[in-house]
Amino acid sequence: MTTSPTPPPAPPAGPPPTGPGSPRDVAPAPGELAIDPATLPPPIRDELLKPDPVAIDTASEELKDGLNRCPKCGATDIRQKPGSDLLVCLYCRHTWHGQRVEEEFGFGEGLDQLSGTVIASGARDIAADAASLMSFKCSGCGAEVTVNTENAMTARCHWCRHVFGVNEQVANGAVPDAVLPFHIKKADAVARIRQFVDKRKLFALKAFKDQFTPENVVGVYMPYMIVDGRASADIAGQGEIETARYTRGSGDKKKTYYDADVYAVARHVDFTVDDLPLESSGKRGNLDTNANTNNIINTILPFDTKNAVKWNASYLSGYSSEKRDQDVEHLRPRLEDQLLSIARAQVQGSVRRFDRGVRWEREQLDVHGTRWVSMYLPVWLYSYHEPGSNGGMLHYIAVNGRTGETMGSVPVQQWKLLLAAIATGTFLEAIALMIIGSQ
Repeated sequence: MTTSPTPPPAPPAGPPPTGPGSPRDVAPAPGELAIDPATLPPPIRDELLKPDPVAIDTASEELKDGLNRCPKCGATDIRQKPGSDLLVCLYCRHTWHGQRVEEEFGFGEGLDQLSGTVIASGARDIAADAASLMSFKCSGCGAEVTVNTENAMTARCHWCRHVFGVNEQVANGAVPDAVLPFHIKKADAVARIRQFVDKRKLFALKAFKDQFTPENVVGVYMPYMIVDGRASADIAGQGEIETARYTRGSGDKKKTYYDADVYAVARHVDFTVDDLPLESSGKRGNLDTNANTNNIINTILPFDTKNAVKWNASYLSGYSSEKRDQDVEHLRPRLEDQLLSIARAQVQGSVRRFDRGVRWEREQLDVHGTRWVSMYLPVWLYSYHEPGSNGGMLHYIAVNGRTGETMGSVPVQQWKLLLAAIATGTFLEAIALMIIGSQ
């Protein structure tokens, strides 16, 4: 007996399937969410419904062709005038001052009205596929000029000698919104580094002293996010006020006790921050004290960021630079840590009556609004690699390119330190014995 094959089932009613095995795999209509936000947990719901960041366009229209022209004669061979914020034309010697971003874009205003996230165009997210090589067509002769933004921001046309600068805000983290020009000259930085090391040479590693050449210091523009913010914080814990102190026992068994009243302490603070700097290089933000002394760079803060000028690649001629590789969302946890620290400092004056101290146990931070500006800050940097296990240690000596503040790490000979500690301890013990003997 033969049977006929069973016919396939009729397709379900409704729209045809758009994905394998799922007739419901249909995109929602425009303006319609696939999931009702009200059904989601609060953190996810708030993230979904929060407004998109507001962008401030800081790009320079007059510089988009890559040519930084002298406003007087039109020449492109332009440099920063050493020790100042001025630009100078090397052809006609005309000088002019870059526009301060505080005044140009109002970044110093409205701190107490900040709401949501405001991002300047140079601080936008970095495109994953953005290339490091940028090509320009020379308007003078038509030649192609390529600039590698990994390590340079200016180049000269090899045919007509026009000087190009990378001023277009491409999404690769190389072009910030603003730059704070160097004021400290190289000779001054060399002298400061030499003085810093001379004070520490007694215990320094012999190989370091033999190889120490401060003339090898490099001027580097470091990428930072400069953040304005409006926030509030609630912190709570326990505070103690001492009421009595007494001792029990004698000799080695003598102990001191105290009585204290214990209070529940709670504080609320509303505050704003102006020009808070956050490193936006993952390499420099890696504070691995077993492998590097990157934190040295933070010890030469602050910078006078109020004097930063609108981006112009001519300020980078003769200097190195590092690219930003951290976006706003990468840096937000670090910002919140800093804001909590600021909040604790803000309430410190109101808890001085608790002479036994306050132990904060609960903290809540609400960030109401932030404004992010990408900026290059000037640092003179001297480095020394100390060989050792696990790759050794990379030591830095850094000089603030504006104020001259200097701090660094010098590799030391441990046996010398130990010897000095023993000698000092013996000396102090002898003094103690002399004091006891005279009583």
